[in-house]
Amino acid sequence: MRILAIETSCDETAAAVLEGFDRILSHEIFSQAAIHSEFGGVVPEVASRNHLDELPRVVDRALASAGVDICDLGAVVATSGPGLAAALLVGTSAAKGLALGAGCPFLAVNHIEGHLLSPFFGEAEIPPHIALVVSGGHTLLFDVRKFGDYQLLGRTRDDAAGEAFDKVAKMLGLGYPGGVEIDRLARTGNSARFALPRGMLDSGDFHFSFSGLKTAVRMFLEKGFAEADLPDICASFQAAVVDVLVAKTFRAAHELGRPIVTMSGGVSANAGLRTTARLRAEKSGKILRFAPEGLRTDNALMIAYAAAHHLARGTSHSVTLDISPNFDPASLCG
Repeated sequence: MRILAIETSCDETAAAVLEGFDRILSHEIFSQAAIHSEFGGVVPEVASRNHLDELPRVVDRALASAGVDICDLGAVVATSGPGLAAALLVGTSAAKGLALGAGCPFLAVNHIEGHLLSPFFGEAEIPPHIALVVSGGHTLLFDVRKFGDYQLLGRTRDDAAGEAFDKVAKMLGLGYPGGVEIDRLARTGNSARFALPRGMLDSGDFHFSFSGLKTAVRMFLEKGFAEADLPDICASFQAAVVDVLVAKTFRAAHELGRPIVTMSGGVSANAGLRTTARLRAEKSGKILRFAPEGLRTDNALMIAYAAAHHLARGTSHSVTLDISPNFDPASLCG
């Protein structure tokens, strides 16, 4: 089955065509990062207007690159949530119209499930594992038994990890997206120079909190700092976030006896997180998998892959199905 997938949950306008689980026919993304950098963050109204302008071109490129006509499609799918409501409406409305025009099934895909499954892209089976989904909008830890059987173990109580990166970057006068800038500076910094709190590290559960760390950084910066201190500040902050993410993820794998750990979402591209997680995996004897490059930030290919699993089960949705902007664990975990 050839699947056309559309992703417009935030500020990436994306479309992809996937055949089966592994044959990539096209993969198109229009990034709005440069547009939103002027505002220091994503502006929902601006994002949705740009989706309206760019999505027809992105879809046309995806179909042309794939060498397929709309009538060749077996299904049209779109991210239905969570995400920005106005942005989601653009993508889902387009997908519904295309599905009706092509006379093929429409499927609404959960954005989190797209990230969740992306480390296994191309595979027909999803093995038991512990999955950390960490991005600008979400920090979620799951126990995955198989495809469609997920248990939410923990989530952030306040800021998502990626959100904390962006807010601290703004305090430091760095560009947007801030996580990329902090990661770049942290590579030459001393992570042990400044003592910063590890929120909920010893809470005894699998939840996260980054607001206290963000406040600690703000109070520290109010005392003043030199530009030469930036690499050490960034490295110290990044280490505080990474230590908690890695500790809780691998503790869950140990306690639940899962041999595989996965990390996905935009923050999974962070060099500090990847290095620390690899070291912990080697020490604990766990298999560590990340989403492939190109599937870490928001993209339509991961949505197509998740859809391929659902369609293999015969699942489809009515075009009257509404979007779900807020993350509801029950909608994903049952």
